[in-house]
Amino acid sequence: MRARTGRSLGLDTLVRLQRAARPAGAAVPLRLPVPDGMTAPLGCDAVAVPARLGPLVMPRLPRVGCVYADRAHWWWLVPSDSDYAMEWPAPARYATGAVLPDVPDLPGLIHRPDGTLPYTPPIPLYLALCRLTGTAPAWSRPVSA
Repeated sequence: MRARTGRSLGLDTLVRLQRAARPAGAAVPLRLPVPDGMTAPLGCDAVAVPARLGPLVMPRLPRVGCVYADRAHWWWLVPSDSDYAMEWPAPARYATGAVLPDVPDLPGLIHRPDGTLPYTPPIPLYLALCRLTGTAPAWSRPVSA
């Protein structure tokens, strides 16, 4: 009998498959849309913060992409995998695929950038959130042996 050979899956693929898995019969969560006339060539994820922090983050960013908001949260669209090697500071939440699992209705678009790209650059967003939450960026923390 011949051994079966197959293609091995990389870590990125395994992580994406795990994230995509959900129980049968589960409600389909809502996804933030990319506005008409815009493209997301790098995929699309989102970073959510409590609504009280939203207005404090905006002026700290050199470029603001699409921002959605409701009474509870503000969401920034960022390129896919912007959580790679980054621990987003609490109370921020990272939403892979810009999927909002616990939201009954889509939030409204409150900011649309000029041009065709919907992204807020993730590093300035991360640093702004670290500053506002009093969290040291992950790369500046002491490393233990």
